[in-house]
Amino acid sequence: MIVKLRRSAKRYPDLTVGQPYVVIGIEGNEYRLLNDAGRPYLYPPNLFRIADRKEPDDWVSESGADGERYAYPAPLNEPGFFEDFFDRRPEAIRTFWQVVNRRLATAEVA
Repeated sequence: MIVKLRRSAKRYPDLTVGQPYVVIGIEGNEYRLLNDAGRPYLYPPNLFRIADRKEPDDWVSESGADGERYAYPAPLNEPGFFEDFFDRRPEAIRTFWQVVNRRLATAEVA
């Protein structure tokens, strides 16, 4: 899935209008993507327009108790994965970049 920021937002200075962003996962209905600083943060979907709706075949998709959606590639879908990543645990960092680099290499950004 590829999205583009609709308009600038003071609250999100780390995103650029019109820039295509590859969604690397969905968490609680929010999009996780690499921002302009290369950090994998969550953003509300209403900030974006969808440029390419196709989701990767390797995403594991689940719904939460309130119907919210969670979808990630299996290696990133482990409980606590992103806590480990942001805590700079080497295995989580290595796994993250292996998965994301593979995804970015195959993304068809227009």
